[in-house]
Amino acid sequence: MKLILTADVDNLGAPGDTVEVKDGYGRNFLLPRGLAIVASRGAEKQVAGIRRAQDARKVRDLDHANELKQAIENLDAVALSVKTAGTGKLFGSVTQADVASAIKSAGGPVVDKRSIELPKSHIKSTGKHSVVVHLHPDVVAKFDLTVAAS
Repeated sequence: MKLILTADVDNLGAPGDTVEVKDGYGRNFLLPRGLAIVASRGAEKQVAGIRRAQDARKVRDLDHANELKQAIENLDAVALSVKTAGTGKLFGSVTQADVASAIKSAGGPVVDKRSIELPKSHIKSTGKHSVVVHLHPDVVAKFDLTVAAS
């Protein structure tokens, strides 16, 4: 079965790759989970869109990573407003995707949510929290995220 991957699959490929897999693996695992689509003419157009989106998020080299680091660390205030209880505890938690959108809304660059490292894997209270972004194996950006009640 010929499929086009829409997400990163271990030991198989990256998004946009065209792969040949056994029928059962494709039909019972990859397709139901949305990790791949059946290869067709229309799917080739989707592959182009997937690759463009992937290239926009991808850090090109060490110099580009250093530029992104400077842009993130020079942000004045990265703030996020969330619903809270009266004691300052959040109703949910702040995730990496929330932090990535907060960076973008503060005027920073687009950052892949998988490169963001939160303290204790999630934030469950208001206040200032130190967040780390791994842009490159040699480049790490650190900034403070202010979580406020809305």
